Amino acid sequence: MTTFSPADEEKQRGVRQMKLTATGLLLFVALVYVLAKWAQNSGAGPWAGYVAAAAEAGMVGALADWFAVTALFRHPLGIPIPHTAIIPTKKDQLGVSLGEFVGENFLSEDVVRQRLRAVGIGSRLGAWLAVPEHADRVTAELSTALRGALTVLRDSDVQAVVGEAITRRANAQEIGPGIGKMLEKVVADGGHKRVVDLVVNRAHDWLVLHRDEVMDAVEGGAPGWTPKFVDRKVGERVYRELLRFATEMRDMPGHPARGALDRFLTDFASDLQSDTDTRARIERLKGEVLGRGEVQDLIASAWMAVRSMIVAAAEDERSELRLRVRASLLSLGSRMAAERKVQDKVDRWVEDAAVYVVTTYRKEITSLITDTVASWDAEHTTRKIEANIGRDLQFIRINGTVVGSLAGLLIYTVSRALGA
Repeated sequence: MTTFSPADEEKQRGVRQMKLTATGLLLFVALVYVLAKWAQNSGAGPWAGYVAAAAEAGMVGALADWFAVTALFRHPLGIPIPHTAIIPTKKDQLGVSLGEFVGENFLSEDVVRQRLRAVGIGSRLGAWLAVPEHADRVTAELSTALRGALTVLRDSDVQAVVGEAITRRANAQEIGPGIGKMLEKVVADGGHKRVVDLVVNRAHDWLVLHRDEVMDAVEGGAPGWTPKFVDRKVGERVYRELLRFATEMRDMPGHPARGALDRFLTDFASDLQSDTDTRARIERLKGEVLGRGEVQDLIASAWMAVRSMIVAAAEDERSELRLRVRASLLSLGSRMAAERKVQDKVDRWVEDAAVYVVTTYRKEITSLITDTVASWDAEHTTRKIEANIGRDLQFIRINGTVVGSLAGLLIYTVSRALGA
């Protein structure tokens, strides 16, 4: 309503042509009336009275309809007659009425549910999705939307939100008892033995390969006043004992050190669940770890890696992500098209969502109509409405002329017959 387009200009020219036609018809019946009255007064015969009556009624009908049509858009002849210029003076009230009409007849729960239920969205959507080309199209659109969303999001904002969420969640929940239960189950199932085996094997292999480093470390820690050969002997003895210990632990599942480790882990798991001091130390350690910059950097790098992976998968038409989404859409479409239960469920979801929107935001929707109409310029709105419907309204004037003439002729004929 804010612009007058070339199409509106063309329609307005059509309105002007129809106005000329309707006005020309009014002038024509007026001329006929004058000639018929002259002929009647000149003794031309009874026919002149019939013609004059028809023309007179036609003029009345044309003038009445001209007044009615003109009163919609402006004051007839510029005279401020009450209840004229309806559109420019009642524009805001019309907007309010239109908003109320839409709210009552289109935004009610019963109407929305009835219309959506008649459409059968579940079955139609299912049949549409079951077509491979349509599933490909939806997959491509979802991939584009996903890439766009990830592109719009600022990494710093996401990292801050994710980091804060992880930290808040971790701080809100004590981890000691959970870790204790997990450790207790691992020890009971013997799951930790694989880790012990791995550590012992690596320690044994390292000792075999680094004999000189071990001996140098022992000799380097000896007092300066001890003879070198003594330091050498001590180093060799320490190395042999370490190697023997590692070998025995590797080859003996029942080694006392393994049993001691089992008991330590069992006691530690119990302390994590029941000992107040141990749980408090774990909580302090958790806070220190989460507060370290390295951990926050790890969260940031994890987000970057996840985002890059998702974007790459979304761009690749043959990626596992897109293939799985496409297969899921085809499967969903087939089920929705064939299974009545699934169709009903989808229909209920759509109905509930639509009802929630229209009932929650009905005032906002109707106020959008009311405020939009209120913001229109009255004169410009009048011109635009007249350009779009004025041509049809001019037919009212033409029909009024014709119908009035026929009515006048009928009334004159009946009155003549009764008078005779």
